Amino acid sequence: MHGYRSTSYGDAFADVYDEWYPRVDDVDATVELVRSLAGSGGRVLELGVGTGRLALPIAAAGLTVTGVDVSAAMLARLAAADPTGMVTTVVGDMVDDLPDDEFDVVLVAYNTLFNLTADGAQQRCFDQVASRLAPDGSFVVEAFVPDEPFRTGTDVSLRSMTAERVVLSVSEHDGERQTAAGQFVELTERSGVRLRPWYIRYATVDQLDEMATAAGLRLAGRWADGRGTPFDAASERHVSVYGRAAPA
Repeated sequence: MHGYRSTSYGDAFADVYDEWYPRVDDVDATVELVRSLAGSGGRVLELGVGTGRLALPIAAAGLTVTGVDVSAAMLARLAAADPTGMVTTVVGDMVDDLPDDEFDVVLVAYNTLFNLTADGAQQRCFDQVASRLAPDGSFVVEAFVPDEPFRTGTDVSLRSMTAERVVLSVSEHDGERQTAAGQFVELTERSGVRLRPWYIRYATVDQLDEMATAAGLRLAGRWADGRGTPFDAASERHVSVYGRAAPA
């Protein structure tokens, strides 16, 4: 998308993220999964931590949490919700700015990995995560399962409508590049037009497994959700857990 930057999504959605996406996944199940993998007092790194939707309850469960996000606007929302500083934050991207520490769990939730759209960026993310995992550490990836054949074309639809606000969704899909780009066009009588852009590059579970293997990781488990529902060909989402591969 012309003019789209790594900070575009966070800067555009920070003020409405918690309102628009309060139930995008099962927070309690995610917290329990991370807690079980990290162990008591374990160290957790969340990539694309955003407003702290997951990081704050993970920290409240007794884990030491660091969150990375490229959007200062998102991190400002997290800070406002975290007056005691339970979550340590880093302003930066998910590839070049990860802290040089060792973590028991690295978490990238709700399609956030797909925000890395440059060629090879998702592989580099896997590589950087692998270099920071504890010997028994886990990389938890949550994302949607792309429909195949991959979608190509454009779409305009209504996202929501009230007496005071209309939100339209405009999107463009490129199946060859496995990308999707869009705008939420928010119309209000008081404020006029507000554009909220997004852009992703998605990957299949097989492609993610290949990235993990190239980074020296192996698939340790995959489910359709954080509660351990079996994953199968009909699953629309997945929670995949990767760990270090056994020495050859």
